[in-house]
Amino acid sequence: MQRQVTQFLNYMQQEKDCSANTTAAYQNDLAQFLQFVADYAPPTGAKIEGWQDVDEIVVQSYLLFLKERDYASSTVARKIASVKSFLHYLSDMGQINEDPTKRLDSPKVKKNLPRSIRPEEIDLLLAAPLVEQSPKALRDKALLELLYATGMRVTELVNLNLESVDLEKQAVTCGDGGKRTRTVPIYPGAVAAVAAYLNAGRPQLEVDPKEQALFLNHRGQRLTRQGLWLIIKHYVRQVGIAADVTPHTLRHSFATHLLHSGADLREVQERLGHASASTTQVYRQVGDDTAPELTVDGRAVRPPAKTRPRNA
Repeated sequence: MQRQVTQFLNYMQQEKDCSANTTAAYQNDLAQFLQFVADYAPPTGAKIEGWQDVDEIVVQSYLLFLKERDYASSTVARKIASVKSFLHYLSDMGQINEDPTKRLDSPKVKKNLPRSIRPEEIDLLLAAPLVEQSPKALRDKALLELLYATGMRVTELVNLNLESVDLEKQAVTCGDGGKRTRTVPIYPGAVAAVAAYLNAGRPQLEVDPKEQALFLNHRGQRLTRQGLWLIIKHYVRQVGIAADVTPHTLRHSFATHLLHSGADLREVQERLGHASASTTQVYRQVGDDTAPELTVDGRAVRPPAKTRPRNA
């Protein structure tokens, strides 16, 4: 049965062009389902010998199994979605006679609006590394500016190479290296921060001259997702931001501030790398209280935050 799972993962990566992270999520979810099936004791007493023996009752039992373990509704929904995709694939490939999940409704998920932070908090966060002058401080300033300037995902940022950034054209190319690669403009403040890091920061962190990663850790190796998270957590604590800020918070803030400053929805969608505009549309539902208001002649106006993403 593992063989069919492996075939499915290869199909999703090669034919559907799934990213490494998405493929890894499918792998983890299906490994859990495979273990459940192996341990499952059918009411009939007959042991499950292959995927053909997995019926609607088995899948429903698995759904109950997940709910009893107090997973978040979003986690349960994702795991069931993985199982449905896999069994639908087996049905399409003729490896099972019928998809046992075709009548199974996906679990309901409470959708929370993306959480962003105010522009003045962004200003504090972006300025935090300037407290000290060191190669790491220059790196941290550059990566924070780049995150907020582009709305990149965490994986996209840590996967950047030296050739990914074109300071002359003020742009960065990011994505998963496949069809979803995109080029995003960056504002002058981020360009200056990256240039300072490349000139005076990265050379001090470099151990292997052949290393092409843009952002390096203290060992001269590519910065990891966990490393990036710890860096942001450090500066959030340093400047005293009370909100729970993660690398993805900067992505949410980028999108929210850009839309509220009048950017076109399609433009923001392209910058974020969303496949559907409906995914981007949710940022318009985020309250516009993330930017301060001033009153001029009795009329409320919104001042341009110095770090707010530019439309250019």
